[in-house]
Amino acid sequence: MVSPVASAATPVAPAAVTRSRVGKRLSIVAPCFNEQEVLDLFFDRIDAELAALGVEYEIVCVNDGSRDHTLAVLLARHQADPRVKVINLARNFGKETALSAGLDAATGDMVVPIDVDLQDPPELIGQFITAWEAGADVAYGVRVDRSADSLLKRLTAQGFYKAFNRLSDVDLPYNAGDFRLMDRRVVEVLRQLPERNRFMKGLFAWVGFKQEAIPYARPERAAGTSSWRYWKLWNFALDGITSFSTAPIRVWSYVGLAAGLTAVAFAGTIVVRTLLFGRDVPGYPSLMVVILMGFGLQMLAIGALGEYVARIYQEVKGRPLYVVMDRYGFDS
Repeated sequence: MVSPVASAATPVAPAAVTRSRVGKRLSIVAPCFNEQEVLDLFFDRIDAELAALGVEYEIVCVNDGSRDHTLAVLLARHQADPRVKVINLARNFGKETALSAGLDAATGDMVVPIDVDLQDPPELIGQFITAWEAGADVAYGVRVDRSADSLLKRLTAQGFYKAFNRLSDVDLPYNAGDFRLMDRRVVEVLRQLPERNRFMKGLFAWVGFKQEAIPYARPERAAGTSSWRYWKLWNFALDGITSFSTAPIRVWSYVGLAAGLTAVAFAGTIVVRTLLFGRDVPGYPSLMVVILMGFGLQMLAIGALGEYVARIYQEVKGRPLYVVMDRYGFDS
């Protein structure tokens, strides 16, 4: 017979979480902006994949102010299949906001954000569900092969992930995008986050929970052209870093301290040199260099401060994150 003391001292391992897809609902969330050329290919691929998974599903498509016939294609697909639901935003709010609108509308026990350009292969969703059944709250895709992207894009992406993880307290998985499966409770936490500058990759990492990486090779875009230009990607990177780190503004305190100490040391050097060798006549070129350098540092500091002030301004206005013009396939 085991004594009560020994029994109480024995650690109890936590029970492994297991789930079943039987009777569960899967929500696919697909933001769309000028995607008319690829939508038919996307629906053909994802319908074939979802039909083999043995789960009830819905596809929530968010038309983010498209200027082509994207909305018409989505509505035609909705008429043919009521499981395809459409949210038509009043204008283009950006992918991060469109994705948030889709997450707000999704009703599934599992939710999968996906790009319709098929660079997120639908065939990976089955592996996501298997990881979810094994206990993962989030199963996210990691792009281990990005040869379909240009060399410049691969290099800039790698630099961003490194910079983000150095500057932020949130650990962003390398080469992980929005493509993932999330348990319902993870989505509910994301819906509670009120910020309007939404960097979804960072928010996905910030919420925590049990997350599992699923590697895959990133294919080329199936059709059409991407709306993400390098200037837009640069601004997106700034939003991500400023949303999760105060380092860009905090560093100027150290820059100012270093500049002050340098100025004191230089002043001391001038005093000593004057005492030893007589009056020192400062040179005009060196004076201008110091003035211009100091002015440039001040402008950089003001610019970093302005980035944060602008984001504070957007938050305190309290405007809605997005405006829905029409909803198709949802209960009234």
